Formats: sequence, C-alpha cells, structure tokens
Amino acid sequence: MTASPITSRLLGIAWCVLVPFAVVATYLGLGTFAVLLIGEPIVATAVLGMVVVVLVGSVRIQRRRWLAHAPALRLRPDIPRFGWTVLGCAVLAFLAGQTLALWIYVTVGSAGFDASNETRHAAGALATLLLTLVAAPAGEEALFRGLIYPLLRKRVGILASTLVTAVVFGLLHGNAVQFASTLPLAVLLSLVYEHTRALWPCVLLHLAFNLAAALVPAQALGALANPVSVVFLCLAFAGYALGLYRQVAGGAVPGAVQDPEGESVMR
Repeated sequence: MTASPITSRLLGIAWCVLVPFAVVATYLGLGTFAVLLIGEPIVATAVLGMVVVVLVGSVRIQRRRWLAHAPALRLRPDIPRFGWTVLGCAVLAFLAGQTLALWIYVTVGSAGFDASNETRHAAGALATLLLTLVAAPAGEEALFRGLIYPLLRKRVGILASTLVTAVVFGLLHGNAVQFASTLPLAVLLSLVYEHTRALWPCVLLHLAFNLAAALVPAQALGALANPVSVVFLCLAFAGYALGLYRQVAGGAVPGAVQDPEGESVMR
C-alpha cells in the first residue's frame, strides 16, 4: 500500500531530523569520551576523526547496501567539464564563505570563534595542523558525506539532503563565524559526492579549503568584507551551485556501466 503524499512528506521531514540528530549525538558522545580520556581537546578531536574514518569506512566496504541510494552510480562522459565547474564553484565557495565570516566577525564579533582559536593555539602548531589538514577533512567527510548524506538520500532528494547536511555541518562548528565560512563548502561537497559517490574528491576539496583558509590572511579579504561584496559573492556562489546541482541531477547516462553492488565505496 503506497503512502499518501502528505504522509511521505512527513516521513521525509522526520527522517531529515532523526538521522542527523542520531549521528551527531553519537559523534558528540564519542568526542566527550575522547576528551575525558586524552585531556587535550584538539588531539582528542583529531583522534576521533580517525576513528570515524575507520568506522564509516568499514560500513561502506562491508555493508555497501546500507548506504546505497537511487539512482545508482553510472559512468559519465562529462568528468572534465564537471571538474572545471567544481573548481569554479570551489573558488566562489571560499570567497563567499570567508568574506561573510569576516564581515560577521568584524561587525558583531564571536566569542565562540575566539575560544576555538585559543584552544587551537594552546594545543600547538603540530596538533592544529594534524587536525586541520588530516583529521578534519577525512573525519568530517566520512561523517557527513560518507554517512549522513547517503542515509538522507535513501528517503529524500538531492536538494533536501544537501541543505540538511550543509546546515548540520555548519552548526557542528559551534559558532556563527565558522558556520558562515563552511556552509558554501558543505553545499559544494554534497553535490560532488552525489555526482561521484566517492569520498576522496570531497576530502581533497575540504583539505584545499582548510589550507587556503590558513594561508590567506584576513587582511587580503578585508576589502571584500562589506555588505555589497558579500551579497554579490553569495549570490554568485548560489547561481554557480544551482548550475552544478542541475548538472548533478541531470540523470544517468543510458547504457553506462554500474558498480555490481550499486554503490561505490570509500575510494
């Protein structure tokens, strides 16, 4: 018996709430335990990221069907064009997110962001680099694009899964500045995952974003941290992301080859 449209929509909304809540609650619980066990928050977070990679990777390898969703991955001939589109969208995601975050920080400040920076400085350069360039890209991509996003896609569409994953990803960073800076990136990463069904492109993009954020000084973006520039860059990113979404949602190529399990693994 087929559920009514209203029932299906309500079930979809419930799924979009329960899946992120359950996954994030488990993650935060493990994080609290790691901090109590290790004592240093940055080191504990880095260790937790590696644990997440192992756990999610094991599920993706041994229980592929748990995270499989329609349409199944098919080979596409548009990889070069898609790659250039992603590159352009990534540049806009960085500029839009960073300028918006800088404008928010300059305008209203952020105690949470200041506390996060103090914690990183207290942990030392090595632990911060390990977290920023290894544990965070790998662990967060495993958690969000490798687990939450495919679970959402089992019941809801690309757009809803992308937006829910992106918002939860931003909220997990714990302050308005980092929420603003990571939201465009999270949208891009979900679309890349939907198109490729692989985590390694997402990890590389995430790493590149973190590296750029660390290397590009705030002064270099200061001239763009004003309402006019921020709105322009955010609208430009939104337009580019919409084009990427249409490309991703355009459908599979007839007669293409499919993975025998219907889903790629963490590769």
